[in-house]
Amino acid sequence: MKYLIKNATLVNENEISQSDVLIEEELISLVEQHIENPGDAIEIDAKGLYLLPGIIDDQVHFREPGLTHKGDIYNEAKAAVAGGVTSYMEQPNTNPPAITCEELEKKYTRASECSLANYSFCMGTTNSNIDEILKVDFSKVAALKMFMGSSTGNMLVDNKQTLEEIFSKVKALIITHCEDDVMIKENQKRIIEEYGEDIPAYFHPIIRNDEACYSSSSYAVALAKKHNTRLHVFHISSAKELSLFTNKIPLKEKRITAEACIHHLWLAMKIIKQKGIS
Repeated sequence: MKYLIKNATLVNENEISQSDVLIEEELISLVEQHIENPGDAIEIDAKGLYLLPGIIDDQVHFREPGLTHKGDIYNEAKAAVAGGVTSYMEQPNTNPPAITCEELEKKYTRASECSLANYSFCMGTTNSNIDEILKVDFSKVAALKMFMGSSTGNMLVDNKQTLEEIFSKVKALIITHCEDDVMIKENQKRIIEEYGEDIPAYFHPIIRNDEACYSSSSYAVALAKKHNTRLHVFHISSAKELSLFTNKIPLKEKRITAEACIHHLWLAMKIIKQKGIS
């Protein structure tokens, strides 16, 4: 099959342009301002529409194995493709978690059987699996995922000696979930003592507050700078954390980067209270 997309507003490689795109045998064969139909191409008029490359989602939780009542690789990958996401990186906090090479390989095998999108999976960390981590071929694995705040099972990494060892020995991308677990537990205890066990949702940013996030993020950044580790901090959630990162270095040269979740930018506290979300 051939497809000719006409008159699209193409967004690609930091540029926006009016372009036609010819697709042959499932591959993009030509991108030009004006392309004549070769005669056998299905033509799609994209005037007034944006055409973007397939999106890469670097943080998905597909919940397979062990938690497939929430989602599985086939259905979640199908939903991703429907939304324009053609590649994903899945996280290790499943049941059992991907904290050994054997469990990680099981995910790759399952995805090869059923995933409708391109895929990679992250190796997980614990306070005691450094030997398994050092066996991983990171040329075939998206990254090492580290929970510096509580997660499923025993995946919290809070031992300072372990953190030093991982940041110094792992020659691959480390991605982190950064929250200071001690501070969070202290905040939660205080809120429960005052308001009881049934805590409304609007207490979430009070329990997991700016200070808890910054404490953990700044520690991760300090370790990365110390050992020249490639670090990416997932879903930063406070303006204070932005001070840890710089825009003075070209992106391709950065060793330390971060991101925010789009949905975190929209769910404001006043909406939570208005909707009565609990």
